[in-house]
Amino acid sequence: MRLQRFNQLPVAQAEQLLRPCVEIPAWIAAVIAARPFSSVDNALAVAWQAAQRWRTEEIKLALAQHPRIGERAKGNAREAQFSEREQAAVNAEDAELANALQTGNRRYEAQFDQVFLIRAAGRDGPGILRELERRLHNSAEQERQETAEQLREIVMLRFKELLSDE
Repeated sequence: MRLQRFNQLPVAQAEQLLRPCVEIPAWIAAVIAARPFSSVDNALAVAWQAAQRWRTEEIKLALAQHPRIGERAKGNAREAQFSEREQAAVNAEDAELANALQTGNRRYEAQFDQVFLIRAAGRDGPGILRELERRLHNSAEQERQETAEQLREIVMLRFKELLSDE
């Protein structure tokens, strides 16, 4: 979608467009309220600033939408499409990798009581597995911060993609 069109969308349509980026209503409202944007860079800067204000509870709710790494999102919704593209480099045919990711996901969830979240775009499966294993050594606070940062990166990639779709 071109930026000019995004700037002109009614609030309800803009909310619907932004929801697959992340289900954090305060972020969606802040981005919409800041329109019109003079450039995509301006829109991204506003979105990044709004993402800095996320509270722990909001992040936990947003995590509920994300599939486990190595698993495919269900459905045809825009969020599932984003997730499928983002995890495309995780080779589902590599049984050893899939097994290691599944085991790592279970260990991570038992330790941190949340789904392991990582910006998968631009990473391959073995690299994601290495990050998962590294993050299992984090403290709860370190992991809270890393999870928030990874979610911000995912959201920014998705928002940028939305603004570049024709």
